[in-house]
Amino acid sequence: MTDTRIDRRFAACRAENRPALVTFITAGDPDLATSQAILDALPAAGADVIELGMPFSDPMAEGVPIQLATQRALAGGQTMNRTLDMVRAFRKHDQDTPIVLMGYYNPIYVRDPVRFVAEAKDAGVDGFIVVDIPPEADDELCLPALEAGLNFIRLTTPTTDDRRLPTVLANTSGFVYYVSVTGITGATISNRTSVAEAVRRIKGHTDLPVAVGFGVKTAEDAEVIGRDADGVVVGSVLVDAVRKSLDSQGRATEGTRDAVTRIVRDLAAGAARARATAEQAG
Repeated sequence: MTDTRIDRRFAACRAENRPALVTFITAGDPDLATSQAILDALPAAGADVIELGMPFSDPMAEGVPIQLATQRALAGGQTMNRTLDMVRAFRKHDQDTPIVLMGYYNPIYVRDPVRFVAEAKDAGVDGFIVVDIPPEADDELCLPALEAGLNFIRLTTPTTDDRRLPTVLANTSGFVYYVSVTGITGATISNRTSVAEAVRRIKGHTDLPVAVGFGVKTAEDAEVIGRDADGVVVGSVLVDAVRKSLDSQGRATEGTRDAVTRIVRDLAAGAARARATAEQAG
């Protein structure tokens, strides 16, 4: 597979001796215009890679914040076409920041996976995270994506043992997403030491960068997790910032975009400190 935006971005972060900050937002939350404004502002705030959530009515791996974000987006009329259009609009001013579409297979399946891959590539998408397709079904979407030059990122969890890892990693590209908790998005990381051990174990099976998500909420989390991980993934705290910024009618306010970017800047600063504090401690 040829060099991709995701490959280049992780390499650049590695050269700067820091983990990449991977940020998640839900496309169309709380409305299309505000969501586009948030997406467009993320790189300047410190996001290295952007995961753009594809709204789906049954997001079974998500906690309450992302469930509510999905409901807001769908209620506002967000569609797959609009999500792809958001990426196209973003690419008019940013050709460097990787965008990964994240979500579930059903909306892709009903659209037709081959068509979806072609449309996503044309829009400027760099890869996919589809949480409910196992490696045994790689021919459904993973292999067509790879053939098109798009990365396919797999999730690993605390229960993915050394026997299962090679199967999970076989067609993974871009980076490996380590889910740090055995639960849903927004849960709290209870044992940071075990996360570091898991990252080292995964790295024993692959040369790909390993990014850690599910439970990263604060700059301190980003700093600590970033000492061992190649990337720090943040989502629930960002979509919850959207919710908290809305008015009494559930509409965006003048402060909605900045509510998200303030947190991203703080997290980026925490990630930037990760290796420096690790070296001081060592």
